[in-house]
Amino acid sequence: MHTDTERCVRAVQSKDARFDGWFFTAVLTTRIYCRPSCPVVPPKVENMTFYPSAAACQQAGFRACKRCRPDTSPGSPEWNARADAVARAMRLIRDGVVDREGVPGLAARLGYSTRQIERQLLAELGAGPLALARAQRAQTARLLIETTGLPMAQVAFAAGFSSIRTFNDTVREVFALAPSELRTRAARSKSAPPRTPGVIALRLPYRAPLNPSNLFGHLAATGVPGVEEWRDGAYRRTLSLPYGHGIVALTPRPDHIACRLSLTDLRDLTIAISRCRWMLDLDADPVAVDEQLRRDGLLAQLVDKAPGRRVPRTVDAAEFAVRAVLGQQVSTAAARTHAGRLVTAHGRAVDDPEGSLTHLFPSSEALAALDPETLALPRSRRTTLTTLVGALAGGSLRLGPDSDWEQARAQLTELPGFGPWTVEVIAMRALGDPDAFLPGDLGMRRAAAELGLPSTPAALTERAAAWRPWRAYAVQYLWATDGHAINHLPA
Repeated sequence: MHTDTERCVRAVQSKDARFDGWFFTAVLTTRIYCRPSCPVVPPKVENMTFYPSAAACQQAGFRACKRCRPDTSPGSPEWNARADAVARAMRLIRDGVVDREGVPGLAARLGYSTRQIERQLLAELGAGPLALARAQRAQTARLLIETTGLPMAQVAFAAGFSSIRTFNDTVREVFALAPSELRTRAARSKSAPPRTPGVIALRLPYRAPLNPSNLFGHLAATGVPGVEEWRDGAYRRTLSLPYGHGIVALTPRPDHIACRLSLTDLRDLTIAISRCRWMLDLDADPVAVDEQLRRDGLLAQLVDKAPGRRVPRTVDAAEFAVRAVLGQQVSTAAARTHAGRLVTAHGRAVDDPEGSLTHLFPSSEALAALDPETLALPRSRRTTLTTLVGALAGGSLRLGPDSDWEQARAQLTELPGFGPWTVEVIAMRALGDPDAFLPGDLGMRRAAAELGLPSTPAALTERAAAWRPWRAYAVQYLWATDGHAINHLPA
């Protein structure tokens, strides 16, 4: 979008927050870059230039605006709506792969050479993988500086910097302030939340509107005992992370999601934030989605009643695949019971001083060693589960932000016991395909019959062709016609 100068100028002059994260405005006279909705008086048109990423702005020598803080804007929805190499690379960079495995590790996961990946990212985002990862490190450093009292040396290494000097230079270059000055400014702010030792409190931005009912209602109603809970108006869960584990509490607010993170290793901060944003689908563009779905007169009434529905996802694709198998042809309560038994028997115990969370969800490797005879499941379901965890643990099946959606579908379909419903619900909630569709789902068929839509899978799929590429969001609107607990925030 950054190449459409006229459209970008209109967005800046109207301060349209919908375009935050889509592009960034760099001001040639002040050498500052902003988000489109920056509250200051818009610069003259001849003084504006536009970039596709914050990293490209920084690489061109611009520093972040202190008023609108463009580094904290929602991510571009483009990377969650596409499955090509660039989109998959962006999801991996956001997941911290470059910091942990370097550019060669990123390229290997995608099946390309480092030169190919660098060329594609540079062409589309104006910055290579190292510059993109550096911009993300700078944002993480700012969060730690402003929300914790950690010594700067610990902040530097937790944010992923290799040296304190690099940390200092990057912060000064990106924010035009020394790390100590950033902390002083945050301490003076009246809106700064009180610090709790060992806890990082931050705001997760999103594009309005956001309807929290089905999003948090689904996560709470299907929560696995010991791993997830709804407490004091917040969805809480444990997180398995590369360097340790954590506990997160997410609370819906009118203009943001309040996030409280407790981590055993602060190097996991970036990936923890990324996975929470992914789970809550916070980088979506609800205006574009709802506009498309409104073109169907029968869906329009649902969209107008409660716009801004998101797709509730997961923090771990492999975990969700296991839970999808446990939920085949049983009620939500039964699926939670089966998952809770697995967690108690094979999950790693954790401490939770602020709630009743007790375990991490067991890894694929831990589940691959279980005795199938101990599972209170039909024999065919045991075979499905053990085959799945064996493929995940052995590496023949990889589910994650780097997954090619169609390839993953094909691999899942080859496993015993995987029908269209299981494959599509994994594609929708674990892999994030915005066009995943469940025409044979019982709730979908009930909603279709109630609204006057075709109720047979084939006919409903034909009708839904006009909803593409947002059929997964249409599923959320159709599910919401039912009174099931997944559609309502808990009391």
